[in-house]
Amino acid sequence: MTAPVRFRGTEPAPGDSVRVNTLENSILATSSGESLGLSDEAVIARIRAGEPCCFEILMRRHNRRVFRVTRAILKRDDEAEDVMQEAYVRAYEHLSEFRAEASFATWLTRIAIHEALARKRREQRFDPLESESPQSPVLSPESPRSPEQQVNDHQLRAVLERSIDALPDEFRTVFVLRAVEQMSGAETAACLDIPEETVKTRLHRARLRLQEVIVRSLDAHSTHAYEFHLTRCDRVVSGVLGRLGISSEGALQKS
Repeated sequence: MTAPVRFRGTEPAPGDSVRVNTLENSILATSSGESLGLSDEAVIARIRAGEPCCFEILMRRHNRRVFRVTRAILKRDDEAEDVMQEAYVRAYEHLSEFRAEASFATWLTRIAIHEALARKRREQRFDPLESESPQSPVLSPESPRSPEQQVNDHQLRAVLERSIDALPDEFRTVFVLRAVEQMSGAETAACLDIPEETVKTRLHRARLRLQEVIVRSLDAHSTHAYEFHLTRCDRVVSGVLGRLGISSEGALQKS
């Protein structure tokens, strides 16, 4: 059994913490009034025991990590949200297969990576010319920004995100998991099913490819890339719960 879950990089953005805690309290209150601090495994046990609404707790805890890794692979916010929902539905349907041999976060991240790569392969089959075109090292123009992105669209963060997107696929995914999401080398290797030495090599090459100005500011600013706000969190959670036929028990009401 792991310690109560608060993985690095999964905490809400500043100002969102109070509402997230309120939502978790609300979900738990509808069941037994138990206090916060449950591990992922304890929440899973409650879901298996007949409290499916507790799945919302797991989604809200891990939404930002799942969004970041799917966004790193697909490079589009809307595609990442779609794949997040697919990954959560698959995880819920196969929750009985989770054995806690790895953390739930690692197990869920692997499912999300699998779904994102499958989506990318399907898209490439329908667009062979684009998939065969060589990747250009020149930064592409910034795509239209969503309302959530506009909140966070400070100059350095925008440059950082575009530069990460310009990395080759295998470098970009490792970089996002290690530098942005701040997962350990071992966790990243487990998620991607590659040797830890390969993770180190790809991370090193990714850093070399980034512009010098971003490398200098990396440690201070990389954790703010691909921020995941509660508006997006609510949208993904609501979509998954609707597909699974689970009532949120009023937890999504404004606090």
